[in-house]
Amino acid sequence: MRHQNFTGEEILETISMVRTEQLDIRTVTIGISLFDCVASDNKRLCRNVYDKITRTAKDLKRVTGELAQEFGMPIVNNRVAVTPISLIAGRASPEEFVRIAETLDKAADELGIDFLGGFSASVEKGMTQLDRNLIAALPDALARTKRVCSSVNVGSTRAGLNMDAIAEMGETVVKIAKKTAKKSSIGCAKLVVFCNAVEDNPFMAGAFHGASESDAVVNVGVSGPGVVLRAIQNARDADFGTLTQLIRRTAFKITRAGELIGRAAATRLNLPFGIIDLSLAPTPAEGDSVARILEEIGLERVGTHGSTAALALLNDAVKKGGAMASSYVGGLSGAFIPLSEDQGMIEAAELGSITIDKLEAMTSVCSVGLDMIAVPGDTPAETIAAIIADEAAIGMINKKTTAVRIIPVIGKKVGEVVSFGGLLGHAPIIPVNKFSSARFIARRGRIPSPLQALIN
Repeated sequence: MRHQNFTGEEILETISMVRTEQLDIRTVTIGISLFDCVASDNKRLCRNVYDKITRTAKDLKRVTGELAQEFGMPIVNNRVAVTPISLIAGRASPEEFVRIAETLDKAADELGIDFLGGFSASVEKGMTQLDRNLIAALPDALARTKRVCSSVNVGSTRAGLNMDAIAEMGETVVKIAKKTAKKSSIGCAKLVVFCNAVEDNPFMAGAFHGASESDAVVNVGVSGPGVVLRAIQNARDADFGTLTQLIRRTAFKITRAGELIGRAAATRLNLPFGIIDLSLAPTPAEGDSVARILEEIGLERVGTHGSTAALALLNDAVKKGGAMASSYVGGLSGAFIPLSEDQGMIEAAELGSITIDKLEAMTSVCSVGLDMIAVPGDTPAETIAAIIADEAAIGMINKKTTAVRIIPVIGKKVGEVVSFGGLLGHAPIIPVNKFSSARFIARRGRIPSPLQALIN
């Protein structure tokens, strides 16, 4: 089959990228369907869910450890994504949803994995009582668990934007921030609010195993900002056409390396190989930064005029290179711009070069959206809801996935810094608009889908 054979030259090139340019496999994620776990009572459901997850993913950490050793390529995270819990929870109350979340966390702990995603609901057109119960459970669920991640899809190009759900999510984010205030409101970092969510995303916190997916599958997320940065540095003052071609070739190589690991993992786990998500996902490590890539393209600081155009070039070239390399590119694939996880972005925010408004503009051309944005702890729920609405509108109109992962850090003000630790990094608290959006959010109802969706 095409793309399964890898040359010795490709393997040697991969080793070089790992050693000198910080190439890594950011995640191997097993997607697991829980539809066969449905039961007549919550206790039995929890038992079925725990058994299915721990049985299916029991060898994940061992296999990725072996592959990292054999190929000399770091595999940073082991993860599991499950069927959106709202689809299998029967008539669960908010309290029962919290117990399900604790069960998921227990399973993740048993497996020794980093995160488990799928405590999720899709409410783009309307909310059932079950959806409302899951959302109501989020503050306690995310406060009481360590590894569980959640997502709520509030809009789509086909359905429009559910403003009732968006208003509810604004309030929920604030509640989560308060519940986890003693830990820098870290609970909010485990929640993503989506428009046009995809079903095969291996990256947290938004990963879930879509209803149309098979019983279990191995998805891989590969990241290589350092590799792309080095390639652009070597290009010096090449014109944009040459630069685009160079980024495409580099993304091609990264994708091939990721598929090599992904297929090996799937074979050893005796599961189907799903997709490779080629996303330039930065870390706080120096050189592992999307912001530095944009600056190497020619910006004095990311956020200045030209930043959106430079990011559009980068994102498109990465997608084209990945698509050329593999027939199994999926997920989100492109460039992420999380504020707290990218040292270049952090510095730009501290200098005032990047603002939440500029970040919003840049999300129109990159993968996903406003990610790991730390704002003052007294930010009103209506303002957070309006930020979610703006980002969802970009996704709805442009037929792309957008998302918001925003953290109102209780007790922090503009200019202060919050540290989340590990890959989540640290972030300056940036300001939001001081004028109110409360009357806008209070209208509720649904913003209809755009006309382009109705004539396809």
